[in-house]
Amino acid sequence: MTEQSYTTTFVVDQTPMEVFDAVNDVRGWWSTDIDGPTDVAGAEFSYHYKDIHRCRFRIVEFVPGETVEWLCVEGYFNFTADPQEWTDTRIRFDISPEGEGTRLRFTHVGLTRHHECYDVCANAWGGYVGSSLQTLIATGSGDRDNEVRNAEALQQRR
Repeated sequence: MTEQSYTTTFVVDQTPMEVFDAVNDVRGWWSTDIDGPTDVAGAEFSYHYKDIHRCRFRIVEFVPGETVEWLCVEGYFNFTADPQEWTDTRIRFDISPEGEGTRLRFTHVGLTRHHECYDVCANAWGGYVGSSLQTLIATGSGDRDNEVRNAEALQQRR
C-alpha cells in the first residue's frame, strides 16, 4: 500500500484563472525569498530561509486555469537526517470549477508521514496554502504573518 502524499483542498468564490494567477504569485503567498520566475513553464526558481531550508523548483506543468506543477530538483533542510527529503518530490496545484466558485487541490507529491520533516512541513503548507494563498486569492494580499510563524517553527527544529 502506498502512503498518501500531503494534500489539502479548499473552494473559493474566484474564477479558475484568478486562482491560477494567485498560485503563480509565489512571493505573494509563500515568501519574498524567492529568486527566479514563478509563472513560466520550464522556468526554475529557488526559495531559501537562512541556512535552515532551501530548495530549487522547475515548473514542469503549466496549464492556465487548470494545473501548476513544480519538481523539486534540489532540496535542503539542516534539521533532518536526510537533508534532501524534498528532492524529487512534486508540488501540484489542481484547479477546477466548483459550483459558482473554484476548487484548489494542493498536493505535495512524495511528502508522506515517513519523512522526518512531515509534521513541520504539513503544518507550514497548511499555513502557506490553506491560509496565505487562500487569503491572497480572496483579498489580493497574502498572510505575511504566516511566513514569520513558519520561519520561527523551522528555527525551533534546529
